[in-house]
Amino acid sequence: MQWLQQKPTQHIAVLAILASVAAELNGQSLDFDLVKELGIVANAMEALVDQKDEMEQIARDFFTVTRNAFFIGRGLDYYVCLEGSLKLKEISYIQAEGFAGGELKHGTIALIEEGTPVIALATQEHVNLSIRGNVKEVVARGANPCVISLKGLEDEGDRFVLPAVHPALAPLASVVPLQLIAYYAALHRGCDVDKPRNLAKSVTVE
Repeated sequence: MQWLQQKPTQHIAVLAILASVAAELNGQSLDFDLVKELGIVANAMEALVDQKDEMEQIARDFFTVTRNAFFIGRGLDYYVCLEGSLKLKEISYIQAEGFAGGELKHGTIALIEEGTPVIALATQEHVNLSIRGNVKEVVARGANPCVISLKGLEDEGDRFVLPAVHPALAPLASVVPLQLIAYYAALHRGCDVDKPRNLAKSVTVE
C-alpha cells in the first residue's frame, strides 16, 4: 500500500492542535481533552486498518465495474467526501465526485441513475437526520447506497460503523475506510496503485 499516505490525517491533526493553541492564546479552550481524544482516534485508525477485508468487500461490491460514483456528507463529513472521491478518482479512474448533502437537489440528484454507487458519511449528530434523508432520496432514484456511520449514530442497513471518536475529530477516522476502499477498487479494476497515470508527487508547472 505504498500509495496510502496519511497526509490528510496528519494535516487535520496538526490543524486541530494549532486551533487548540490559538484558542488558549485568546483565552478560550476546547470543551474536550484534545490529546486524549487524538489518542482514541489513533487507536480507532489502527482498528480500521485491521478491518481492511471489509473495505475490500465494499470495493468489490460497489466499484468493480461502475464508471461513476458519488460521495455525500454534511458538515465535516462533506470535506472527507471530497478526499474520498479524489482518492477513488486518482487511482481507480472512476468518475467520482463529492457533494454536500444540502446541495443534492441543486443538479446533483439528476445524475443519479439505477445502480449508481453513493457513499454517504454519517458521523455528525446534528446533521444525522438530514444525511439520512439524503440517502432516502438517492435510493428512491435507484442509487446503490453505502452508508458509513459513527458508532452511536448507526442505523439499520448501514454498511460499516466506525469506532466511537469525538465528532470534531471524526474526519481523522472516517477518511481511512475511504482510502482503503479506493485502494481495493483500483486493485480489482487492474490499476497500478503505486504508479497512477498522469500523476506526479510534485507540480512544477502552473
